[in-house]
Amino acid sequence: MSLRFLKLQVVLFPLIPICFIALLMACKQTEPSGKDEPAHPNDSCPATKGMPPLGAWIEGEGDDERLVARVFSARATRLEIHIFQEAMFAEPILVVALEPENEVTDVDQSLAAVWRVEISRADLASAGLPAGAAIHYGYRAWGPNWPYDPTWSPGTEIGFISDVDEDGNRFNPNKLLLDPYALEISHDPIHPENLEWWPYLSGDRNRNVDSAPIAPKGIVLSRSPVEPFDKPERPFRDEIIYEVHVRGLTMNDPSVPEELRGTYAGAALKAPYLADLGITAVEFLPLHETWNDGNDHLDEPWKGNYWGYATVSFFAPDRRYAADRSAGGPTREIREMVRSFHEHGIKVYVDVVYNHTAEDGAGGDDGEISRLVSWRGLDNWTYYQLDEDARRFQCNTGIGANVDFTKSVVRDMVLHSLSYWTHVIGVDGYRFDLASILANGCERGCFSFEPEEPEGVTQRAVRELPARPLDGGPGVDLIAEPWGIGEGTYQLGRYPEGWSEWNDKFRDAIRRKQNRLESEPVTPGYLASRIKGSPDIFESRDRPPASSVNFLVAHDGFTLADLYSYNEKQNEQPWPFGPSDGGSDNNLSWDQGGDEAAQRQAARTGLAILMTSVGVPMITGGDEFLRTQHGNNNPYNIDADSMWLDWSLLHTNEDAFEFTRRLMWLRHDHAAIRPSSWPEIDLYRADGALADRAYLRDEEGHFLAWRLGDLYVAWNAGTEPLTVVIPWPDEEKKWHLVADTSKEAASFGNVRQRGEEDLVGRQYELFTRSVLVLESR
Repeated sequence: MSLRFLKLQVVLFPLIPICFIALLMACKQTEPSGKDEPAHPNDSCPATKGMPPLGAWIEGEGDDERLVARVFSARATRLEIHIFQEAMFAEPILVVALEPENEVTDVDQSLAAVWRVEISRADLASAGLPAGAAIHYGYRAWGPNWPYDPTWSPGTEIGFISDVDEDGNRFNPNKLLLDPYALEISHDPIHPENLEWWPYLSGDRNRNVDSAPIAPKGIVLSRSPVEPFDKPERPFRDEIIYEVHVRGLTMNDPSVPEELRGTYAGAALKAPYLADLGITAVEFLPLHETWNDGNDHLDEPWKGNYWGYATVSFFAPDRRYAADRSAGGPTREIREMVRSFHEHGIKVYVDVVYNHTAEDGAGGDDGEISRLVSWRGLDNWTYYQLDEDARRFQCNTGIGANVDFTKSVVRDMVLHSLSYWTHVIGVDGYRFDLASILANGCERGCFSFEPEEPEGVTQRAVRELPARPLDGGPGVDLIAEPWGIGEGTYQLGRYPEGWSEWNDKFRDAIRRKQNRLESEPVTPGYLASRIKGSPDIFESRDRPPASSVNFLVAHDGFTLADLYSYNEKQNEQPWPFGPSDGGSDNNLSWDQGGDEAAQRQAARTGLAILMTSVGVPMITGGDEFLRTQHGNNNPYNIDADSMWLDWSLLHTNEDAFEFTRRLMWLRHDHAAIRPSSWPEIDLYRADGALADRAYLRDEEGHFLAWRLGDLYVAWNAGTEPLTVVIPWPDEEKKWHLVADTSKEAASFGNVRQRGEEDLVGRQYELFTRSVLVLESR
């Protein structure tokens, strides 16, 4: 089978001269504890904190300078490193076999079988690599299902036994494999010169296709110590999170220079805006390399990958999002982006996808067809959770195979990745996609949630990164999406101390009360539990209020505006608004009868509840100016201006922006909404009396008010106006009107700026489906 592609030139990058004497000693493998037990790679590299012990780097100086590569495979019988001068359509200039660092006589999941090679600078030069040129590399691997034969050559089947054997081995030397520890990669598996997956597939039709001409290669970067920079150390409870796509943030933004739109450098320019809005933490959708280089070149553009939940590398930042795409450019640029946000007091979180990868699952009658890009070709048995039939995979992600977290090597890899992004890139926290899979303790064909396993990722992350202390300080913020797909994967509230969790029960309770008033009753007591930070979920497990990340909308669903503008998802629209498959059918949304003023009121009401509830609030990018996705609730595949933030709405909906901004700063001003421990919160009826147990259980009760410190919040969720009796403020204080979300209050913009608030007496006319916010002083 032939591949017809145009040649792609690459930019050569001068390697930075570095001293590796300390690194050489620090990164050597620890001594084995027994003859048949190779030790784990040592992750203690004090010269370069956060740098992983595997991968490829330059060691030594002068005549002693050499390339060192270390890669893990417990099942390979032969590994070769192929060195390229160019990233694509080039023959390797050097091929060298690796050797095991330790002899492994009994392969066991807990043992690390690390292979190593050293290539002198003189040998690289003799092979034709110019001084200062970038080094691109990949691996070829042989194993039990495809033993090594010295007569083999790329594109042949010599030595082949099977695509997959009964132990789950999937070795195929025709597929050039990406180093799982590469710190940058040259390009994606899918890119403008190759828009199909078939060159990477096993199976009868494609097993002999040599993927090397178009496969992504690792790039050898400097591992010299990086300059640390100051980080915000606020307690997590004080954050307001802004979830956004780094490309979508600025692609439509005329305030950003055109050449920087959609890039890390462009995102950095939005730090002053977000700080002024009141955002304290920006949470980017995945920034690890994913297959998106081809998005702009597909004949059917809706088959692209916009969001990035299909990881190609756990270490490399996505080159597509860099203005500087030279070797080393993305790493420098993303570090500078993080620094810029830090200078404005904003933390940077990254959505990380460790539960599955872009290698997907298996197809064919016998599971013989699968993608071989990196992990799978190096050691499928180690990296992925196999089914009882080892030719298939366990899947609790909806996207192919679970990554296997029963294997210590996998756990190490994830902790190395997190350490690298924390200490080298500078990231402050992580949102873990489908985090339940990370705590799966079942080895084959099943799921068992085991978050308390001492050597599991959920516990090691708390210890080793470490998790940020409750009252702030150095560390990282850990946020779980506490579910997966399938029985036993929904685990809200069951993550260890040191973790916070997306709270979908908060989301659904508020949506039901706003949009399903008659059909899906929600009692005042249940609402109160959500507004208090969900103590029924977290307090009983000795978790603090900040364990609850409260949200009304997230990336995988409607925007705030769309939640109140559509009854059903609109995912089958033609490009560029769709089509998008998937997406929930249970959105708990309502178009408010088509009344635009009511839609805007509902958005204000939802936002006011979110910002005055205990827990950590999160909005999605553009909610502050009522961004729309035109009713598409799952545009994971649409990398187009229809889904990028529309910054013209900042002016069109300036009132919504000002409302959001004022509510966020109100939250910052009142520590009572951000308690470190579970507070006593007074709840009131509309007549000013404290809500008793009978009222809190009443499904017909559509009013609830709560008082936190100097704030009083009243929510009339019903369909009739109410005269609300307001409790007395503290001695010598008076109530001041901050916000009224009703349509009737639109005459003054629904919100008062600091110092301009009206005094409020003992009674207030609160209109339907609206929220009142008062401040005493």
